[in-house]
Amino acid sequence: MSEVIAESKLTRKDFVSDQEVRWCPGCGDYAILAQMQKVLPELGIPRENIVFVSGIGCSSRFPYYMNTYGVHSIHGRAPTIATGIKSANPDLSVWVITGDGDGLSIGGNHLLHSLRRNVDLKILLFNNRIYGLTKGQYSPTSLQGHRTKSTPMGSIDYPLNPISVALSAEATFVARTQDTNTKHLSMVLQRAAEHKGAAFVEIYQNCVVLNPTAWDHTTKADVRDDNIVFLEEGKPLIFGKNLDKGIRMNGTEPEIVSLDGDITEDELVVHQEGRENASYAYMLSRMEYPSMPLPFGVLRSVDKPSYTDMMFDQVEAAVEAKGAGDLNSLFNAGDTWVVD
Repeated sequence: MSEVIAESKLTRKDFVSDQEVRWCPGCGDYAILAQMQKVLPELGIPRENIVFVSGIGCSSRFPYYMNTYGVHSIHGRAPTIATGIKSANPDLSVWVITGDGDGLSIGGNHLLHSLRRNVDLKILLFNNRIYGLTKGQYSPTSLQGHRTKSTPMGSIDYPLNPISVALSAEATFVARTQDTNTKHLSMVLQRAAEHKGAAFVEIYQNCVVLNPTAWDHTTKADVRDDNIVFLEEGKPLIFGKNLDKGIRMNGTEPEIVSLDGDITEDELVVHQEGRENASYAYMLSRMEYPSMPLPFGVLRSVDKPSYTDMMFDQVEAAVEAKGAGDLNSLFNAGDTWVVD
């Protein structure tokens, strides 16, 4: 009689590698790593079917600390390598770890097209508004006027808004969260993991050494509630320490209103993350501090055929129509040249 061995459920410890974690004390990367190791066991995916791909930067050490497969790749090219991995083995759960410099500067082109194609990748962009690994140059998300080692008189660049970029590329899942709000971070990571298609998550975090106050307006207890609106499907946009403020439309523009009795919740914008047209989510992404509260949560989540699925559909159709083919025959077909 054969013995049936039940497969044990994975735990957080199963996803912790044997490598010493080396980030600056207090860095938000620790919190993101911990939440990722907490979420993955809940997905029921074997460790050997999970791959983390990173580029260059502080965040890019991430694959070393996950007890899964991982690739520490080259600057800005993580989405490209991840696309190749997913295309070669669509059964894998492939995650891209990048930062505002790696992902939006040298890697901007690769990020854009992985989202446009709806490649089934989970892309986490750690945004600290600075180049941390190279010791403090301004990044594509640094604010105008920000003084850094490479902008001693203040940056004159217009900063990129990562979630606006993702939505402009028609990403099918776009969300924002923060390292310090671990419950919200965990929820967003879970939602991204469950999405079929390109999932883009911007994660706010301070660089505790080189840009420690970047997100004070979303972390300080006395002001954060007035500067963040949490998005919940089917619920009106309400925020504030006393939940006494809301967002309604004034023509084509959102505006802040006080819920003082004259204005009711019925007049407020009701969140709908599944709108096919990305213009609503894009409008939310343009709500920026200090004039508007920053949207946290899932801005957009829609179903759309993934690049990987469509590619394999084409391969199967070609095989059915013309047979499996022979690579050697292909190499020797048509005109050939011999170089002495």
